[in-house]
Amino acid sequence: MTNGIIHIRIDERLIHGQVATMWLNSLQATRVMIVDNSVVKNDLEKTALKTAVPSGIKLSILTTQGAARNILAGKYEGQRVMLITKSPRALCELIDEGVELRTVNVGNMSTKKDSRSIKKSVSVTDEDLEDFDYLQRKGVKITAQMVPSEDPVSFSSLLK
Repeated sequence: MTNGIIHIRIDERLIHGQVATMWLNSLQATRVMIVDNSVVKNDLEKTALKTAVPSGIKLSILTTQGAARNILAGKYEGQRVMLITKSPRALCELIDEGVELRTVNVGNMSTKKDSRSIKKSVSVTDEDLEDFDYLQRKGVKITAQMVPSEDPVSFSSLLK
């Protein structure tokens, strides 16, 4: 990808042990981009993310509109960016803003009211399923993969 984004992950925990150690190392990422409209407004969550990001790796915490604007303006070209969102909704919004997404990795979506488990540590609601369906209709390949050493699994195969 020419826009600098080398990996897109849905993980409700955002930056945590697996991301901070395994993913960022295996991807040789230079920046973590958190795209979430509510995290941007939450000072406590932002402070926790700044603490969790490994030293030497830049951190951006953006709304979907802000992320789309920066990506489309080429702000991350030449960098190795891991983009992380809490849910597929943010990725639908990025596509609606004109950002091209090719592959998305689903890592962790916790159990919520009205959700059902489709894989260890991945539970989806009907709304999530509509968002994933939208992403697939837009040509996005969706995989489920907890850690880099695990083989990615086709997300649609989990939904059957």
